[in-house]
Amino acid sequence: MNTAKKYFRQQFSIPEFKRSYFQEKIKLDIEYQLEELRSDIESHKPDEELIKKVDSIKQYVTSV
Repeated sequence: MNTAKKYFRQQFSIPEFKRSYFQEKIKLDIEYQLEELRSDIESHKPDEELIKKVDSIKQYVTSV
């Protein structure tokens, strides 16, 4: 195992690191989904498709 993976696994065993890691991952996931939605809105995708994306983001946020 390389040094970076070993270090990451050690850090991941620390509850504060693990919590911060997942918070950042969730934040980036939501930002990515919102950017996709923005792009779809700007490209005038059908309303049904936009609503599905909004529902998907809402479901992700409520599941976290």
